[in-house]
Amino acid sequence: MKILQILSQYGRDFRAIYECQYCRAVHKGTGCDDAYFHNEVIPAMACKECGKSTKLNSGDIPKPSRTKYPEGMQV
Repeated sequence: MKILQILSQYGRDFRAIYECQYCRAVHKGTGCDDAYFHNEVIPAMACKECGKSTKLNSGDIPKPSRTKYPEGMQV
């Protein structure tokens, strides 16, 4: 999965539209805007349509999206 668009954000919590790299299905969901979430959680998310996840099904991990605030900054 990857972030297609961030719909809203309050502090580090956000709502976004995620897209599957395999079947191009889109899903709305929530997230946390920190490095761990972007580097570990998003690639491990399984698609609700095809069941694949980037981390488990591919060696080509997509470039993580950037956080809005620097790591360690209190928001």
